[in-house]
Formats: sequence, C-alpha cells, structure tokens
Amino acid sequence: MKILIQNGRMIDPANGIDKVQDLLIEEGVIAKVGEKMTAKGAEVIDASGKIVTPGLIDTHVHLRDPGQEYKEDIVSGTRAAAAGGFTSLICMPNTKPVIDNRCVVEYIIRKANEEGSANVFPCGNISAGSKGEVLTEMHDLADAGCVGFSDDGLPVISGEIMLRALEYARPIGKPIVVHAEDLSLTGDGVMNAGVVSTELGLKGIPWVAEDAMVARDIMLAEFTDSQVHICHISTKGAVEAVRQAKARGVKVTTEVTPHHFTLTEEAVRGYDTHAKMSPPLRTAEDVAAMKAGLADGTIDGIATDHAPHHPDEKNVEFSIAYNGIIGLETALPLTLKLVEEGALTLNQAVAALTSQPAKAFGLDRGTLAAGAVADVTVIDPELEWTVDAEALQSKSVNTPFNGWTMKGAAVYTLRSGQVTWKRQ
Repeated sequence: MKILIQNGRMIDPANGIDKVQDLLIEEGVIAKVGEKMTAKGAEVIDASGKIVTPGLIDTHVHLRDPGQEYKEDIVSGTRAAAAGGFTSLICMPNTKPVIDNRCVVEYIIRKANEEGSANVFPCGNISAGSKGEVLTEMHDLADAGCVGFSDDGLPVISGEIMLRALEYARPIGKPIVVHAEDLSLTGDGVMNAGVVSTELGLKGIPWVAEDAMVARDIMLAEFTDSQVHICHISTKGAVEAVRQAKARGVKVTTEVTPHHFTLTEEAVRGYDTHAKMSPPLRTAEDVAAMKAGLADGTIDGIATDHAPHHPDEKNVEFSIAYNGIIGLETALPLTLKLVEEGALTLNQAVAALTSQPAKAFGLDRGTLAAGAVADVTVIDPELEWTVDAEALQSKSVNTPFNGWTMKGAAVYTLRSGQVTWKRQ
C-alpha cells in the first residue's frame, strides 16, 4: 500500500527540516521525501496549508488497562491518542495489577498491537507492587518491552531504593522515571498551598514537596551517573534545579503537561474537581517558568499525564475527588497556543512532541527520515473547534477544558502507514 502526502509544510526537527515538500509511504515505511513527487497507484493526501510532522509521542499516559477498564482501556485510550495526533504512548504502571512482571507487559503490548490505534510502550515498575520496598526484575521487564521504570502515582520514598534502582537501570540503558513528591510535606493537601487555598479553606501542598524530591533524585542520578526522568514538572524551583543539573552534565530529562503551562491554581475556584491533579496547578509565576523551560531546552518534552476517571470519582467533594484529567485530545492545540503567543517557535513545539521525547526514552520514532517507520501526523493549525467532553474519544470526560475553543487539530494520523484517524 502506498500513500503520498503532498504539499504540506514538513517539520522534522530530528533532521532539521522545515519546508514544503512531499512524503511517500510504502508498506508502512517512509520510502522517500522530496518535492513535486508522484507515485503510481498511491492514495494521495493533499496537505496544502497543513503541517506534516512525525507522529506525536506522549511519554506519560494512564490507559487503566488492565484492571480499571471502566475508566479507559487500550482500545479507547489509543483511539483518543490518534484523534489527538499521537502515534506512540508510554503507559504508566499503576494499573491493576501493576506492571511489575513480564505477563502484564506482554498483555499490554499484544493488545495494543492487535486492537490499538497507537504504539504503546509500557513503563515497568521500579518496585514490586509499587510498595517502594523491593526492586522489580528490571532486566526481565526491559527484555519484555518496557522502555523505563517508574512507580508513578507514588514517589519512591526511600533514598536507598532510588539509589539502587538507578544503579540497576544504568547498564540496561533505560531511565528511572520519577514522580517527585515528598509525601511527608504533601500530607493531606489537595491543591497548591497559597492565597487561593487559604481563601477556599482547602489544605495546601507546598512547592517544596516537589522541589525537595527533584533535588534528591538529581543528586542520586549524578552520583550514579544514571538517567533520571522527572515526570510532570510543575514548579519554578524544580525547573531551575533541572537547568543547573543539565549544565553540570547530569543525565536528567523532564516533561511538562499542557495543563501545567496553561492553567493556574485560580482554576480551582468554584471547587472544580476537574482542576484537581497531582502535582497541583501552581501559580502564574510557575506557569511562566514552564514556558521558559520549554523555550530554553531545560524541559525536554510535553506529555499529557492523561488520567481518566469515572464521573463518580470526580463528582464529589473536592477533598476526596481523584486527581487527574484527560488530555490526549487537547494537548496539541494547547501546545500550538504557546506558538501563537510567542512562547515557542513552531519547530520547538513540534520537537517537544516528537523528537525530544523519542530521544529521552530511546524510541525509534520521532523522525520523517527515509527508512523510518511511517508514523505521521498531519495538522491543520487554523482549524477551530470547541471541546465537548461527551464527544471526545476517551471513555472519560474529566477535562477542565470542556467548552473551550481550541485552534489546531490533527486531521490525519498514520501509524506504520495506516490511517488511524481522519478528522471529518
């Protein structure tokens, strides 16, 4: 099967390409890139006025499969990904059961390959049962297909366990992926500690709960000469810690979510549980730091932390509502908004969604070079649409962006040369 994508503005940061040209796909592989191409028998996609990029990569999603399929499953989650322009996902291990053994890894990969609309790369657990006590068999998990190790949803409290995890992962060549939070400082806080939490009478989570653990894990990575990846960074102090560590040559990468560079703690007013997440929404100063970190390369990638929940888990008092929002279908336009406001160039935005996440996790994706797997996204940057939570592809509707007017969307998503999404 041949597909010829013509006349699009091709942006391929991995290869320094930003020009109008064509792309030919044959048998699931990018066969050729050039100008004014023709291909006998090929299906033609006219990308005039559109942007053609490598398939978007999300390094942080919760597919809830196995064990919590009432919230999301691999089929619905990857369908939402395709609708958002994503062709590859790294799924977090806080499933039921958790991803601490080969059987669960193989189940996820098999189901994604057979029934999914995106590539799914599992992230295995750091510790057995996410208990933070005994390390998993990381070599076996990596051999089964895991691309990193995390207890996401929970921090690794023990410094010794984190040290041993970094030492163990180093020869495997996979990152330790950390949820940076000192639970003794978080306590029973439910939002960012500050003026808004005081006014609302809600218990706050101080920024130091994140900063302290980011600093610890950076130092441990430096001590062991191992790679650590900081999940969903949200404070200006954490960004500065990563910036300084990179300057010293520490092997640290990080990601930021669209909600952490778009929303502030003000979104919690009205006790909107769709604005409750971990880490919590921070201040305007923190949001500015997220944008600056993306612009100067301190923050490597943009990841959604897509966290579906049933309405019964959100339509409750703020203090007992579950943390998290869905984000696969709103990430692209929120990222393009950074370009519109001048915080990022278009090339920087595309790199943060493609080549840089691929590099951080060693994925053979994120490029439009000839010979590469044909994961491709065609984007209409001018398309305006209104978020209707009930009409999204996810099983869940927990988004704070319901009713927002968005600009920009994937109009075609191709995984291994197969169209997984076509916007009607």
